[in-house]
Amino acid sequence: MSKFIAWSEAHRGLWLDCVRIFLGLGLFARGVMLITHTSTGYYVNLLQQADAIWLLKSGVLHYVMLAHFLGGVLLTIGFFTRLAALVQIPILAGAVFLVHRQDGLFDANQALAFSTLVLFLLVVIAAAGAGKFSLDYATFGPARADDDPEHPSIALPQV
Repeated sequence: MSKFIAWSEAHRGLWLDCVRIFLGLGLFARGVMLITHTSTGYYVNLLQQADAIWLLKSGVLHYVMLAHFLGGVLLTIGFFTRLAALVQIPILAGAVFLVHRQDGLFDANQALAFSTLVLFLLVVIAAAGAGKFSLDYATFGPARADDDPEHPSIALPQV
């Protein structure tokens, strides 16, 4: 067990890449689901319940579909990672603060808790960017490598 812990601590970037990939796949799947089920009553009712004009509601739904679909792909492959995460943040903030707020954290379907988790992870990915297992890293290189003397990393004091 201690060998696994030592290995996992030596490869922290890999874990963040795994979170980014999983989050991207989940958002992509949500985008596919939205695209293939927009004619169902759920989304029509959701649009009718919102207090906005129909064209705005339709535009928001199409923005969400495209952002989840394309943004999920970009997060999964790690290309324009920060931008892909930033585009998702207003959607999830709307889900947390407007759509699922009245459900509460202890609702049986847990939509508020899940949306809050996804929002938090998007903020983390937007701040951290892509890791070594990404097209960003392969295309643009490391933004700041730990062993680069020109750009030293900020070291936390050891306790």
